[in-house]
Amino acid sequence: MSDQISTLVKKGEKVLSFGEILLRICPDMDGQWLKENKLPFYIGGAELNVATALALWEVPSTYLSAMPANSITEEIVAYLNERNVDTTPMVFHGDRLGLYYLPKGKDLKNAGVIYDRANSSYADLKVGQINWDSVFEGVTWFHFSAICPAINQTLADVCLEAVKAAHARNITISLDLNFRAKLWKYGKQPIDILPQLAEYATLIMGNVWAANKMLGTAIHEDLLPSEGYAKETLLQQAKDTSAEILKSFPSCKAVANTFRFDHGKGIRYYTALYADGTLTVSPEYVSEEILDKVGSGDCFMAGLIYGFYQGLTASATLNFATAAAYDKLYIPSDATTSTVTDIEKRIIRHD
Repeated sequence: MSDQISTLVKKGEKVLSFGEILLRICPDMDGQWLKENKLPFYIGGAELNVATALALWEVPSTYLSAMPANSITEEIVAYLNERNVDTTPMVFHGDRLGLYYLPKGKDLKNAGVIYDRANSSYADLKVGQINWDSVFEGVTWFHFSAICPAINQTLADVCLEAVKAAHARNITISLDLNFRAKLWKYGKQPIDILPQLAEYATLIMGNVWAANKMLGTAIHEDLLPSEGYAKETLLQQAKDTSAEILKSFPSCKAVANTFRFDHGKGIRYYTALYADGTLTVSPEYVSEEILDKVGSGDCFMAGLIYGFYQGLTASATLNFATAAAYDKLYIPSDATTSTVTDIEKRIIRHD
């Protein structure tokens, strides 16, 4: 465990997650939803998935997003509050809630995802609109993801405002380098935006390809995310990438990498955490079939925050986070519904 992170986290105080709240519309693949007039949906968003998991695991969790003020959003707020997610910081303005469409079983990185987020309440947030003094009251951890600044330049500016305010208050900051190609449409690339945000991050999570694309870290020219690439090579790249991030961004004290590859209808999955000069590697999880890929990475991020918040060792933190992410693959919703006890039963123990 990185003492430099754990000493910044005070148990009993809040973790604040910041991002866009979304409805995921989830049609089946063969048009049956049209014949039956049934269209399943889930409340989600990468950062809300983290907030929901932490609340379920009894970590004080608060969530900041923006929604229009109407009867539907009132019900959403009540739903989140029932699940112990504090929505007090929520901004109510604008006219619409963001949506996205993703067929059952598909990955958010898949070409099948359809976003309907333009001019949403969250997308219309402006610098100076949020009172960070009030929002950060009682908060010791701030989490956001690379999806937030992908939406437009104004949101990227709000993110920068947020991390500067958090950093000034000595708040631990986590950043998930999740890449959504369909969202970067305003003339900027991730490499133009993310480095100035990563400058304030304490914990950065992603994978070696995302770090290369978003932060400009070096990567072997032949290193492709293929199922057949040697695990030892990938882990060496994770160590090299992590060390480079810590050198380039001095506020960062730990870097986590995930490796998830298709395995027939299932997946192969393992992770690594680099802190205090040591690369800790998780056991490898293999599944022949899964239910839902959405939210697995968010669950891993939540697991990391949980481990640091609880003061667990690096190995225990990584094992919990990895098991949580793997467990989420069997839950057909955006956010996990598994308790700490459920996840602990999933953990593969090292020999």
